[in-house]
Amino acid sequence: MRSTIKEIRFRCWVDIGGKKFFGPGPAELLEGIESTGSIAQSAKLMGLSYKKAWSMITVLNSKGKAPYILLHKGGQHGGGASLTKEGKKALTSFRRMEAKFNKLIQQESKRVLADI
Repeated sequence: MRSTIKEIRFRCWVDIGGKKFFGPGPAELLEGIESTGSIAQSAKLMGLSYKKAWSMITVLNSKGKAPYILLHKGGQHGGGASLTKEGKKALTSFRRMEAKFNKLIQQESKRVLADI
């Protein structure tokens, strides 16, 4: 039996040197850090291990124009993390571009799917 549900899916990534640098996963991680103030909590919300989240942060902080995440040392109330100005700017720019692509896909999908 053939499936009658057709859809167009799109995922956008920014590559540096042919390797994935920034996309939906890192964007979601940054959003989680922004809302929770915690790498561990953001990773948990995404279903990622802390190790994987930390690996993503290392790449973002080392390969971006400037660090995207600022780490706060522990203390009386524990540590935490926040986005830098550059991290917020990168996240906003990526989400804006993603929204434009999604709008274009929605506009064109009915015509394209009719021909497939």
